[in-house]
Amino acid sequence: MLKRVFVAPDPGRTRLRFAARAVLGIGLAVAVCGAAGHSLPGAVTGGLAALLALFTVMDPTVRGQLVTTVLLPVAGLPVLAVAAGLHDHPVARDLAFLAVVGAGVYARRWGPRGHSLGVFAFMTFFVAQFLHTTTGQLAEVSAAVLLSVLTAAVVRFGVWCFERRLPAAAAPAVLGGGGLDRVTTRQAVQATAGAGFALVVGQMVSGERWYWAVGATWWVFVNTASRGETLVRGFRRVLGTVLGIGLAALVVVPLHGAALPTAVLVAVCVFGIFYTAAVSYTWMMLWVTLLATALYGLLGVLVPGVPGVLGFPGFPGASGFPGVPGLLALRLGETAVGALGAWLAVLFVLPVTTHAVTDAWIQRALRCVHACTAEAAARLAGTAGADPAPRVAELEELLGRVRLSVAPLVHPLNPMRGRKRRARQVLALLDDCAREIRGLVAVAADPEASHDERLAAACHRVELAVEALIDDGADTAPRVAPAHPRPTAAEAALTHLHALEHALAELATPLRAPSGSPLVGA
Repeated sequence: MLKRVFVAPDPGRTRLRFAARAVLGIGLAVAVCGAAGHSLPGAVTGGLAALLALFTVMDPTVRGQLVTTVLLPVAGLPVLAVAAGLHDHPVARDLAFLAVVGAGVYARRWGPRGHSLGVFAFMTFFVAQFLHTTTGQLAEVSAAVLLSVLTAAVVRFGVWCFERRLPAAAAPAVLGGGGLDRVTTRQAVQATAGAGFALVVGQMVSGERWYWAVGATWWVFVNTASRGETLVRGFRRVLGTVLGIGLAALVVVPLHGAALPTAVLVAVCVFGIFYTAAVSYTWMMLWVTLLATALYGLLGVLVPGVPGVLGFPGFPGASGFPGVPGLLALRLGETAVGALGAWLAVLFVLPVTTHAVTDAWIQRALRCVHACTAEAAARLAGTAGADPAPRVAELEELLGRVRLSVAPLVHPLNPMRGRKRRARQVLALLDDCAREIRGLVAVAADPEASHDERLAAACHRVELAVEALIDDGADTAPRVAPAHPRPTAAEAALTHLHALEHALAELATPLRAPSGSPLVGA
């Protein structure tokens, strides 16, 4: 796990810039809230709004990211008003919270924008519970959200918009057919059921901190599409929380809510969340847990009766909470309840099997391999407008989804060695396909590479190989034509096509395992 974080490649230092910009944007947002005279709860709300604006908005284009950022308050402020208005009506509040959970997950069917708006709406309701927001604070907190999102947008799109120099990322559409067959619909039902379990049991555990359990259930469902992915994510969330609580006991508690060192620690936590999110959910959760504990220190929860820090008025009602060890243990307990709710939901409520999701993503990746090959061949043949580059970007995105879907199979705790071995073989061969596609596209970009009629024959064999893999009724595996010397300018292209054809043929073995031993469990 340590190696995955500290040795993971960071091309173009994108993760580093992503994290550094987050620290700058969130710090400025909190400073703006302070200059505007907001209380500490208002500044915390603003800081979290800025964090979400910088973290969750992932549209493929900068223009799309800007539009989504502008829409965040449109989705969040009405939810904030509902949460504040129902503060003293527990039953109605709980039902509204569950409705927000279901709607937030369902919104993912509209792609990255729907996902971002759903997350922002949920977290707005969550933060209202975290800070006990009432109608009397609504105007101030709403203003803090608007100011912070605006500040985050200025930093992201004006001061430091490094995405403008990056190629637009492809965003594959969500899986599914119609009605309950759609993954997003099933997950909306699952998340609502899991959150309902977490809400009821979480309130039995603690009438004050029950929302931690609901939050745990929600975040376990984020960026997952199958039962296996959700189970693994729940395990990693609990593990990250355990590690974060241990670190918080060593680092946060001794600070006793001291303003300057705690503020520095908060900045470090923000950096850690953004820097590790793409490579390790466990590490991200460690930093999230540390951040939440540090915020409680600033709010005076860890040190009851603190009047205020960093020039902000104090947090009303900060005293009367359980002791520090009890509070940290309570967070772990509520997180476990939330993870359990998610696990039960994906196991028993409209389950989406890992096999179905993995198969769908693999088939889409294979079709994209064929499309990339066809575009590259057309480019080599001199067809005007043929450009395989966008297809390559889409293939990379699809392979990322395949890796995420197969992750439960290659997890160290998976006891089924045969399926783990076949899953690793599939990933390795798909990576081989991607490598040959990139090589083919690089050759196609060479103006001296000319049309060779053997290219058409090789591309046709690749097409047949892909069709054989994705056709459930096919009885024969794709076959590889023998390699021949390549004396022309198209030699490199033919070499890549032959290697691609060979990788596709090799994929037939793990993908066509006997029915009694599927690649992934049902």
